Amino acid sequence: MHELSLCRALIDQLQQQAAVSGFSRVTQIWLEVGVLAAVVPEAMQFGFEAASHGTLAQGAQLHIIRLPAEAYCRACGVKTDIQQRYQPCPHCGEFQLEVVSGETLSVRELEVE
Repeated sequence: MHELSLCRALIDQLQQQAAVSGFSRVTQIWLEVGVLAAVVPEAMQFGFEAASHGTLAQGAQLHIIRLPAEAYCRACGVKTDIQQRYQPCPHCGEFQLEVVSGETLSVRELEVE
C-alpha cells in the first residue's frame, strides 16, 4: 500500500509548512487526486489516519477530490476523457493517446489553527 508512504510525505510537508507559516494544527485537508494517479481513495483515508496519529494533523478530515483524466489523440487530434492508460481512442480506435491531465496528487486547500 503506497498510499501510506504518500500520507507520510504529506504529513512531512504539512509540518514543514507549519514551521514556515506558524500554524500548530491542521483541521481539514482537500487533496486533489487524478484518476490516473494510482491512488485508492479508501486506502489514502486509512493511511492518513495512521500517518497523522501524534502529529499536527491528528483528527483532521481528509477530503479527496477526484479529478478526471484527459488525453489527446495524436492520430485524430481529438481530446477525450479517459479512465485508464493504454486504452484506444474512443473516436478513431487508435492507440495514440497522450495523457494531458489526471495524474496529479496535490493539496488544494488546508484549514489550520
